[in-house]
Amino acid sequence: MKYLENEKFNLKINEVTSSEHRPRILILYGSLRERSYSRLLAEEAGRILTFMGAEVKFFDPRGLPLFDNEESVDHPKVKELRDLSLWSEAHVWSSPELHGNMSGLLKTQIDWIPLTLGAVRPTQGRTLALMQVSGGSQSFNAVNNMRILGRWMRMITIPNQSSVAKAYQEFEESGDMKASAFRDRVVDVMEELMRFTYLTRDQSNFLVDRYSERK
Repeated sequence: MKYLENEKFNLKINEVTSSEHRPRILILYGSLRERSYSRLLAEEAGRILTFMGAEVKFFDPRGLPLFDNEESVDHPKVKELRDLSLWSEAHVWSSPELHGNMSGLLKTQIDWIPLTLGAVRPTQGRTLALMQVSGGSQSFNAVNNMRILGRWMRMITIPNQSSVAKAYQEFEESGDMKASAFRDRVVDVMEELMRFTYLTRDQSNFLVDRYSERK
């Protein structure tokens, strides 16, 4: 992969995990534009994570119904999204900033992932990395609001995050991200996500165990 051939990562896998499979990471993005920069950023993150050894899957939000509680719960796209979240050990959320917040499309995807499905928890204890793109100057409104969502979903939201300003300048025509400080930050965030995932994935049930629920 371009810009990755000579990059070095400090991921001492065997020292922190007993699971032998590759980390399972689900990536969500928040725009349906033909040239969506939040999708391009998500795809760049996916390439980096794959290079680092993760198994990466994307959810295509086209056709996902608006959240209506249980009216559309049997919709194929809702089932696909929930199944992917159950499969995952970590998430990456990438959104444009619209009116100072995440996009409605990204929020709709999160709304369709419940805290519990019977005895199964689709998000709790999973690690989460946050990214946003802006058309103008750098902002952190979307990632800050997504961080609140991650906490509410009882996810382990990593400290680092990515905010790409003037995103239209940061990608090649091919969709690859240009070499820049913005891309360096994306690599930093994905490396940190991998570390936190290795550290916590075998302990996720212990980390979300609550006295009030055991009682």
